[in-house]
Amino acid sequence: MAPGYAVRVADESWSVSGSGSRDEPPRRRRARKQVKAKRQRPFWQELPILLVIAAIIAALMVTFVGRPYVIPSQSMEPTLHGCAGCTGDRIYVQKVSYYWSDPKPGDVVVFVGPQSWNDHYVSIRSDNPAVRGIQNFFAFFGLVPPDENDLVKRVIAVGGQTVECCDEQGRVMVDGKPLDEPYVADDYPWVPGQPNAAYPVGRVFGPVLVPPGHLWVMGDNRNESRDSRAHVGDELQGTVPIENVRGKAVFKIWPPGRIGPVTSQDPQ
Repeated sequence: MAPGYAVRVADESWSVSGSGSRDEPPRRRRARKQVKAKRQRPFWQELPILLVIAAIIAALMVTFVGRPYVIPSQSMEPTLHGCAGCTGDRIYVQKVSYYWSDPKPGDVVVFVGPQSWNDHYVSIRSDNPAVRGIQNFFAFFGLVPPDENDLVKRVIAVGGQTVECCDEQGRVMVDGKPLDEPYVADDYPWVPGQPNAAYPVGRVFGPVLVPPGHLWVMGDNRNESRDSRAHVGDELQGTVPIENVRGKAVFKIWPPGRIGPVTSQDPQ
């Protein structure tokens, strides 16, 4: 009985002994080495997997969270730089907050221009089909801008409100109340008590009743902005459907000297 018992205990010690034991059977040593080899892949084998994972995460972020945009014009000066000869601001535009609520007055939003806003838009895609395909592919991951007329303006009035200009002091009014707009740095001249010119050579416009589900938007640089005022004659009276909104501008990410938040200031 004693020899048999000794063999059984020895077998148990093989099952719990550390790797590299001289008493371990050769077959188990080979199996252990194979498992170890499978666990330690070379980096060049793991790199494609890591790139695919990173691409999936980037695509999900761009589709559901937000993406960067470039400011192409001076219509939002001085809030956002885009003047001729200067470095246009790069802004981050997030989508999340509008999943549960609609844009509010004072929000700086990026939106796709309705049809009547696209008369000056020129595609940024190559005429070469192969290059255009590559551009569209990288746009899906946020590495190339989308091929659409994306604009950035500030929300002034929302659905159900009436917007017009001006009161006795030349201020924009919403539902008969003048707005407080400290972000406006440059506007058309205003002479109290005298007839004043209408847009596009003056401040006067409206009144316009904003339809439900739409927005009235204007640039902070009032005399250098083609905004809702420029399209009051179209089928939407210059308003923008909320479904066209791509997101809310929340942060300036470039250039380094301009990095900082993009604030929403409710003028009402």
